[in-house]
Amino acid sequence: MTRISSVAAAIAVTAASFLMAQSAAAQTKPLAAANSPALDVKAFDQQTAEFQAKVKLMQEQMDRIRKTQDSQQRQKLLEEHWATMQSAMSLMHGMRGPGMMGGPGMMGGPMRWSGMRGYYSRLTPEQQKQHQYMMDQYTWMQQMMMDQMLQRQQGLTQPPAPPAAK
Repeated sequence: MTRISSVAAAIAVTAASFLMAQSAAAQTKPLAAANSPALDVKAFDQQTAEFQAKVKLMQEQMDRIRKTQDSQQRQKLLEEHWATMQSAMSLMHGMRGPGMMGGPGMMGGPMRWSGMRGYYSRLTPEQQKQHQYMMDQYTWMQQMMMDQMLQRQQGLTQPPAPPAAK
């Protein structure tokens, strides 16, 4: 009886190992472009252009904040800058979903290789290039937002500009 149990257990372990190996191979096997997630580079570029316009506006707002001497006007400009920053952040949040940059967990939540491996292995070489391009652009956007946050913080703590010499 124990010999039959041992043989049955060995068969079960072998079958389970075979099924797990097949499953792993299916997860890592690259799929045709038609079965891979679509990356919308054109829409991404359009939103990147919108973001760039917002960055330009934020820079202009910061220039006006630095130059103003009126504390009420300064406060109003800081509020406008804050609203522009929030608008830019909302735009960025919309860029990270499926069809834009990504697969499961892209730019949201903890990123673990185990959760992303299947996604990346299904991308074609062209899709990998597109994804890298979008990630590079998104990283630039994050840097621009950090710069604006720091400039805003300085704008909050710096005294108004001295009057221009005549």
